[in-house]
Amino acid sequence: MSRVRVHNFSVSLDGFSTGEGQSLDAPFGHAGERLLDWFFQTRTFHDMHEKSGGATGVDDAVARAWGGDIGAEIMGRNKFGPQRGPWEDHAWAGWWGPNPPFHTSVFVLTHHPRPSVEMEGGTTFHFIDATPQEALRQAREAAGGLDVRIGGGPTTIREFLAADLIDHLHITIVPIVLGRGERLWDGLEGLEKRFQIESVTTPSGVTHMTFTKP
Repeated sequence: MSRVRVHNFSVSLDGFSTGEGQSLDAPFGHAGERLLDWFFQTRTFHDMHEKSGGATGVDDAVARAWGGDIGAEIMGRNKFGPQRGPWEDHAWAGWWGPNPPFHTSVFVLTHHPRPSVEMEGGTTFHFIDATPQEALRQAREAAGGLDVRIGGGPTTIREFLAADLIDHLHITIVPIVLGRGERLWDGLEGLEKRFQIESVTTPSGVTHMTFTKP
């Protein structure tokens, strides 16, 4: 069976993976770009956005695993965009412009389903009101035997971890203290017992931790 994977998911020293006050102008709230600055410097990020340059060190080597053998993605509504409640603007199609970097079916978890949105490059956003188990069933069907990536945000990843549905979890610990926002680890006591864990700290100051089911 295909694996369920999380990649390049950043968490602060005090456990927050997004800041408080997310908005159209501040996708990560008061955290700004600090959680993902390590990733923005990599060649992987530059390639995803069809830009030249970018660093090719250890951070890039770890980040590049994001794309291999992925056939579908699941993300929470807050990752897709800043709107809450019933959709007021169906023209909004995510933060990524007309050609998002996913190039697969993407299942957006929301209590307010809406028609699917087909984008350039093979990305189609499907908006579903589903449990983690049902969302994964649909994503696996779309993935055609390839792996499924859980893209975030923290609430979505926490729910999939609580349901024991994640096989590979790559967390990047970023040496900042946010103090407020959305936490990842709440309610997941004993999580480490399910996984084999490896870690490496890179010159950028971040620590990459991988949790892999035996």
